Amino acid sequence: MAKTISKIITAAALFAFGIVSADTTQAAPRSARTATPERIACTVLGCMPVPRECGITYGRSMNGTPTGYDVIVCPPGVWPLK
Repeated sequence: MAKTISKIITAAALFAFGIVSADTTQAAPRSARTATPERIACTVLGCMPVPRECGITYGRSMNGTPTGYDVIVCPPGVWPLK
């Protein structure tokens, strides 16, 4: 009876060691390329992503007070709305 129990314990220990060693031999995951965070501008038309080539500035009324909205400023040839 004691031999049977010791065989079971030995088999369980070897099995557990095999699982632990199998987990540690896996290759480390490759580092993922980090994406640039997408910029969002909340304009009068709603919140939308801003193209990389464009910039964001604060919106102002005719007398210079802030409107609370953003303004998307793009170079010629780049359309901010999709």
